[in-house]
Amino acid sequence: QSGGEMAAGGRQAIVWRNVVLMGLLHLGAVYALILVPRAQLLTLLWAYFCFLMTALGVTAGAHRLWSHRSYKAKLPLRIFLAAANSMAFQNDIYEWSRDHRVHHKYSETDADPHDARRGFFFSHIGWLFVRKHKDVIEKGRKLDFTDLLDDPVVRFQRKYYKSSVLLMCFVIPTVVPWYLWGESLWNAYFLASILRYTISLNVTWLVNSAAHMYGNRPYDKTINPRQNTFVTLGAIGEGFHNYHHTFPFDYSASELGLKFNPTTWFIDFMFWLGLVTDRKQAPKEMIQARKERSGDGSA
Repeated sequence: QSGGEMAAGGRQAIVWRNVVLMGLLHLGAVYALILVPRAQLLTLLWAYFCFLMTALGVTAGAHRLWSHRSYKAKLPLRIFLAAANSMAFQNDIYEWSRDHRVHHKYSETDADPHDARRGFFFSHIGWLFVRKHKDVIEKGRKLDFTDLLDDPVVRFQRKYYKSSVLLMCFVIPTVVPWYLWGESLWNAYFLASILRYTISLNVTWLVNSAAHMYGNRPYDKTINPRQNTFVTLGAIGEGFHNYHHTFPFDYSASELGLKFNPTTWFIDFMFWLGLVTDRKQAPKEMIQARKERSGDGSA
């Protein structure tokens, strides 16, 4: 477990600031659960709406659009997805996409930022508690990310990331229930900001942890990522992970016709509105041939 910035004994140095902040955030989320019965129903619905917007900023935005270029989005949609991505507060689009491309290229090696071989805790949250392994940095430097910075929306979000996070992740979710229907700022902050943010983080992390460890592998049994229904439900369509790692260019991140993929429904709706073009898909014949060649026979 040699690391980027080494601590004594050759282990990756712990980033105590992240440990403390994540600990406080999760304590705040547990406290927020006590407030649920005291909050107005509109506030809970608003918190859920913010959760869905947060999720789309990651799934349709940083993941399927910017990391994988699996479809093209016109400017108004890219602006919306960048704003939603700031609500998610999981690093800016450039950093998120960079780490994700490295994860795909070097999945389950020392160069994978959240290497699932190191166990559930590490791939879920532990990777954020230590300095990056030197392989992540060295091999990541060899990949080309110029396309990301060619997008003015990505550049703008990166430049104003801190203020955009403050506004989208904390101020707007808190102020709307207080201003529009008289919810207390306390309830609005803990439910629509802290609890919603913590749940959305953990749902995203489950794609790195649970979906790399539990489930079947109908497309490629030689890789770790798996189909995980539980993760699909939480991460609005991102749990078909064996498929996604086999066909990462597919905009649906799942075999079309699968029952539950809200991110795909959203992209299809945007296509219908004329804001999305060039949705890439794996042909049925290619999928079938791959199942027969390398799948585990479960589908």
